[in-house]
Formats: sequence, C-alpha cells, structure tokens
Amino acid sequence: MTWAAILTLAGLQALIAISPGPAAVVTIKTAASQGVKAGLALSFGLASAILIWASAALAGLSIVFEVAPYLQTSLRVAGGLFLIWIGWSMWRHARTPLPDPVAAPAIGAARLVRLGLLTNLANPKALAYFAAVFVGIMPADPTFAMALTILTVIFVIEFAWYAALSIAFSRPSPRRAYQRGKMHIDRAFGGILALLGARIAYN
Repeated sequence: MTWAAILTLAGLQALIAISPGPAAVVTIKTAASQGVKAGLALSFGLASAILIWASAALAGLSIVFEVAPYLQTSLRVAGGLFLIWIGWSMWRHARTPLPDPVAAPAIGAARLVRLGLLTNLANPKALAYFAAVFVGIMPADPTFAMALTILTVIFVIEFAWYAALSIAFSRPSPRRAYQRGKMHIDRAFGGILALLGARIAYN
C-alpha cells in the first residue's frame, strides 16, 4: 500500500468519522454537560473502539463472519439494544437541567472511556464499514509496519474529530444554545437513537 493509498484511506476514514451517528450525539451531550476534559476522555474511548474494529478487520473479521454468521447477528442485536438503552436514557433525563461543568460532580475518566468504547463497539456503521468496505480496500497481506501505520492514522483521525467536537460544545455559546433547547434536543436525539437501535436489533 502506497502513501497515496494510505491518504485515500485517511480521507475515507475522516468522512466516516464526521458523518452523524451515535458517537457524535454522546460526545456533544457529554461535552456540553461535563466539560472538555470529560469530552476528551469519551473521545479516547470512541477512538479506541474504532481501533479495535480496524484491528479485527485486519485480523480477518469478514472471514470469521462468513464462517460463523451468527456472530455478526449477535453483535448487531447487542449493538441495537445498547443504542436503545442510550436513547431511552437521553429521553428519560431530557427535563433534567444541564449541570454546571465546574460545580457538578465529575464523572470518572474510566467510566467515560468505557462509555465511548461501548458506544462505538455498538455502532452499526463501524461494524458495516470495517467488515465490508475497509477489508475491501486493504491489501491481502499487509506488513506489520503498514498495519501499524494504518491503525495509527485511524486512531488519530477518530480522536481528533471527537476531541474537536468536545472543545466546540464545551464552550459557553454552544453550551447555552444546547441548554435552551435541551429537552427537545435530547428527546429528538434519544428517539432517533432508540429507533435506530430497534431497526438494527430486529432487522
């Protein structure tokens, strides 16, 4: 794989990262309610999950799914149920006022990393992309150095995007805008996530 191909892959990964999805919703809510440090911890978890998907794809994820298709079904159902749970949680707490990120009890970094990890491991977009598209553009037998370069590029792109969202939505103006429409925003996003999860789980 040439550097031009790696840059092409990086561009595709960036497009996948910035497309709307559960990870962006959770990042915006976390950064607005808990501040930039919480958002960065979540971003690390989100990027780590994508790193796991990419590593699995390099190790032969699509072959495993061909041999044992029930594993893909199980992952899809589990991911759908997790998205339903996130959506219900957002809907249930939609009326809860947005806490002051300075005065509010801080959520532990480990808990936020875990939430990010689970969110993107349950993300059907990531599963579909790495099980199909990613493996299709990768060389059949990449060298260790090539694989390491690709994984590093993917992690940096994912973390950078969600870190940028965290920084943006932890600032006063976006935070005030979110506060004004919190109930409607949370219910809309929660409903979308729950419907998406239901469609994925029972498809």
